[in-house]
Amino acid sequence: MAVVTVLGGCGAVGSVAAKTLAKLSDITCVVIADRDLSRVPQISAGFPAEKFRAVALNAEDPASIRNAAQGADIVLNCVGPFYKTVKTVLSTVMDMHIPYVDVCDDVDVTQEILSWDKKAKEKGAIAVIGMGSSPGATNLLAKFAADNLLDQTDSVDIFHAHGGEPFEGPGVIGHRFHCMTIDVPMFLNGKLTYVKFFEPDGIALREAFTFPVIGDSVTLYPYPHPEQVTLPHYIKLNQVTNKGTVLPSPYYDLTRDICALGLHDKTPILVNGREVSPYDFSTAFIISRREKILKDLAFGAQRGCVSVIVKGTKKGLAREYRFHMASKSQALGEGTGIPAAGGALLLARGKIGTKGVLPPEGCINPLDFLGIIPEIMTLDKQKSGGESFGGVIVQEVDEKGNVKDLDI
Repeated sequence: MAVVTVLGGCGAVGSVAAKTLAKLSDITCVVIADRDLSRVPQISAGFPAEKFRAVALNAEDPASIRNAAQGADIVLNCVGPFYKTVKTVLSTVMDMHIPYVDVCDDVDVTQEILSWDKKAKEKGAIAVIGMGSSPGATNLLAKFAADNLLDQTDSVDIFHAHGGEPFEGPGVIGHRFHCMTIDVPMFLNGKLTYVKFFEPDGIALREAFTFPVIGDSVTLYPYPHPEQVTLPHYIKLNQVTNKGTVLPSPYYDLTRDICALGLHDKTPILVNGREVSPYDFSTAFIISRREKILKDLAFGAQRGCVSVIVKGTKKGLAREYRFHMASKSQALGEGTGIPAAGGALLLARGKIGTKGVLPPEGCINPLDFLGIIPEIMTLDKQKSGGESFGGVIVQEVDEKGNVKDLDI
């Protein structure tokens, strides 16, 4: 039995994680910590009163973090943007000797906090970094395929798209600007390399990909997620790539084009005698246009899919395994929040005992993660059609290109 503090528990991801955890008998109480607690009644509706507590949080203030985490058995951090907050949060929780899990998907700060591994081991701390969808479930599915399905693994290619969430705030737009402006890691030909989103090397990696359930020939872009950096440390590979987008495409195109024009700059400029930040204007403008784009396109319900394509050999023959986590009723919040809750559940059950700061594939047995999926996710076996689809599609492609659905 455990008390879990969810930092950012009122956000799109944290609220899903909080509700998922509250349904589990292993969790006695979920502490929702957020700067804005107005959504707590909505999140806790239908649960026994003792299942939730709420506390105000400033994720950039160590004293506020300590207050929120006090008395918790596990801290789950869902506060983004992580490049801005995660170092303060993690260092504070490590000093409190509380097991920690987050959904950090910013590769630049991930590399920095992974370097804290030695310090964490000395403290006896457990910190699982990037336990969401991508990174998170993607890492563990790749490790599962390498350990259990292939004799030799050559490549892991990760594709993701989501959109139509109930709301998006400035932090989400800021994160996308960040992803478009930092160097993007790709593990190619056995070496870690970096490409730039708007320059020829990054443009050359753009790719159309067909997702089950949510769309055909969706244009995807290089994404600076941590899998490209961490997976080659745990699986012998020649290639790891990560490409994604946000749906609908015209909405992502708007963000991309504004960023390309330099309107993500935070330096104020003088406009009619007033200082205006291009960044503040751009985030507000993108958010204001989002509802119109969704309405004009009749986009409908939120949706999303993450696909992990693992290639290698088995008994000397080429093999490919495709894992598709798809939904036509769920998107970013569920796709990231549910695996995050799974990471906290594994901590509560003592399934993660490795000390240090580690990515999921460095401290979680993929079979343990797959084993809890029925507890944390409602799966629908339907592979196409119905609006309520939510589940995992697994396919094997043999050396002749024949595709077979698998149950794992």
